[in-house]
Amino acid sequence: MQELLAFAAALLALRLGGDLVQRWRSRRAPELAAWAVALLAYAAACGALAWGAAAGWDDRVFRVYYLCGGLLTAPLLGVGSLLLSGRRWAGAVGLVWVGLSVGVAISEPLTQPVTGDGIPAAQDHLDLFPARVLAIVGNSAGTIAVVAIALLTLRRRPVGNLLIVAGIVVGGVGSALVGLGEAGTAAFFAAAAVLLYAGFTYRSARSLLTLRPGIRLTR
Repeated sequence: MQELLAFAAALLALRLGGDLVQRWRSRRAPELAAWAVALLAYAAACGALAWGAAAGWDDRVFRVYYLCGGLLTAPLLGVGSLLLSGRRWAGAVGLVWVGLSVGVAISEPLTQPVTGDGIPAAQDHLDLFPARVLAIVGNSAGTIAVVAIALLTLRRRPVGNLLIVAGIVVGGVGSALVGLGEAGTAAFFAAAAVLLYAGFTYRSARSLLTLRPGIRLTR
């Protein structure tokens, strides 16, 4: 049952990320590209949860989970928020961050092999520097960027921004409560993906209204 719930969460995040890719292809808005990659990374992290629940954890699965869930998702969400606010330099920073994260996740030696059931704790397998420090810095900066920009523009986008902040909170809770197991963590991840997607698409719809005043929201 654990693996089924985790796999369902992976499919949901993948579907939502794919929809954001389609929206980006039609609009070419850079924030949609960053958000799409963030949700696709989220889907990969959920896929690693499903694999670990079904076949047990090993070094490869742990590296995918740590890269996608610990190093990429929150920072790229922050990049998307910065791009939405007009800070185009965030795109270049995001590309550098992705390259650095992939390099660290692949090359960083594990202090001990990953085996068994249950989500592995990062402190049991990775040194503090650089992998864990990188995750702390990236997640902190990404979360601060998302929340700060959401609060600064709350009066203009109240519903969308509150959904995004709620998604960040729910995802953070799921990451912190590793004792819930793969299924519990995946359930939080799935809920977070839905909230984030709803916030992103609501913001996109409002942005379209500013470009086309004749369009009306039907919701």
